[in-house]
Amino acid sequence: MTQFAKKLRGILEKAGKIDGPTGEALFAEAQAQKRPFTEILVKKGVITEAALIALIAKAANVPPIDLTKLTVNKDVLASVPEDVAREYCIFPIDRIGNLITVAVANPFDVLKLDDIRIITSCQLRLVVSTAEEIEKIRAKGYQRETESVDGILGSFDDADVELKEVEAEDENADLSAISDEESPVVKLVNKMILDACNAGASDIHIEPFEKKVIVRYRKDGCLSEAMTLPKRMQNNITSRIKIMSKLDIAEKRKPQDGKFQMKIGNKAVDFRVSILPVVWGEKTVFRILDSSNLALDIKSLGFEPRSMEDYLWACAQPYGMILVTGPTGSGKSTTLYSAVRHIAAPDINLVTVEDPVEYQLEGINQVPVNPKTGLTFSAALRSILRQDPDVVLLGEIRDQETLEIAVKAALTGHLVLSTLHTNDAPSTITRMVDMGMDPFMVASSSLLICAQRLGRKLCVNCRKRVEVPKDALLRLGFLEADLEQPMELYEPVGCPRCSNGYKGRFALLETMRMSEGIKRMVVERAHIADIKKLALAEGMLTLRRCGLMNATRGKTSLQEVETTTMAD
Repeated sequence: MTQFAKKLRGILEKAGKIDGPTGEALFAEAQAQKRPFTEILVKKGVITEAALIALIAKAANVPPIDLTKLTVNKDVLASVPEDVAREYCIFPIDRIGNLITVAVANPFDVLKLDDIRIITSCQLRLVVSTAEEIEKIRAKGYQRETESVDGILGSFDDADVELKEVEAEDENADLSAISDEESPVVKLVNKMILDACNAGASDIHIEPFEKKVIVRYRKDGCLSEAMTLPKRMQNNITSRIKIMSKLDIAEKRKPQDGKFQMKIGNKAVDFRVSILPVVWGEKTVFRILDSSNLALDIKSLGFEPRSMEDYLWACAQPYGMILVTGPTGSGKSTTLYSAVRHIAAPDINLVTVEDPVEYQLEGINQVPVNPKTGLTFSAALRSILRQDPDVVLLGEIRDQETLEIAVKAALTGHLVLSTLHTNDAPSTITRMVDMGMDPFMVASSSLLICAQRLGRKLCVNCRKRVEVPKDALLRLGFLEADLEQPMELYEPVGCPRCSNGYKGRFALLETMRMSEGIKRMVVERAHIADIKKLALAEGMLTLRRCGLMNATRGKTSLQEVETTTMAD
């Protein structure tokens, strides 16, 4: 990867796409995340995927290919073993005699290409794509035919299933129907997970209804139906998931939470499982925790310059409290983990308390909360404060006791990072006071209060430029002065590379620095609207404002901004 990345940086610099320092920073980020350099370039918006492939193809004098439009030829796959395709990041497309057409991400590596010629005993005709696209089609292409949903359902024996479902209630039951790797239920659950990971989903929902079971994937924040299964498979699917998560398969009346890990391709992916009794059975939700998608470089989060300046300033302080607020799934954990990685140093004792530990960070002491054993947030935090910490990450402030301990820790020389569930930064002050905190303590302990949301990125391959009337822009929150500046606004279209015109998400961060003026107003119990007015006067960018600024750059659409954020 290193030699190819250096070669590619030279190509991009020559084409005027990046400069030296930018290329070095992006290369370092790719190495830190153990992701292909090309993937980082596209994710950061440095260049579109199509333009990147075209540049590589031109430099190597090899034709490009759009793998999203390719029909997989199963016969050709037999020419190249899957482990070879994975190791060398290639995908076989066609074969005529002893000439194989293969898609490659790095057409410059002559030694690896020679290895492939020797392994396949064939000559190669090269076409160029990106490592990310090759990995997607490789995972899809090498799936076994028997793993199609129809094939799995066809091998499902109704009588056998019903018998084994009853037996599974007994402690000494034969669980082969839901444990044997070749059983239809196991294959079906594995297929759900693999399809969701290949699609880039963040969650899997398995929802029981009166006559069917619906499986939905959440991708880029939106749920879409993936498959509909017969009702007869419901209990066995749930039991299989419980076994994977080490949960009680006989317990159907209480909610249960668990986790497990699977190897998908060449990486280990963690899954957090929640099972909830509903009217027609038990609903199951998987949260997919792929650490390779975790952006640990704080400067790669893509916040507005003012928001990033506030966040970096707060992280550099020796003590005080940083709060990131927002609903579940708004990216708070990623933002806090990035701060932790930014702050971490050999001379700093940094400890986290989480429920659960979502991503394991090397060199960081992470404490998983376990209420069953009495290890609650407050109990863990009390113990941690006796461990001589410098920085404490508290996964969530849920009650008055935890808030009081966190505030006192922030006032006694510790830097505390945590989350709360509020709608915007100013309303967090009201929430803390309502939880029983004295306004003086809130003002004295707080450094920075943030509110975060995730917006969907427009697909750069199919977005369409639009003209929007002035009155509509003003209604959305644009100022008269904004309309005097040139702006390019786009709307989603949809293509094979994206989902309904969107591909990926980005963070919007509203930051309210606790200035002396705001602290004074908090102590005086001023109305939250007045506090917000002062924060705006001091330069705070609201979530809506951050969204509009991204829309003018063509990063997202006005419809997405309106859906994701509240009007100021």
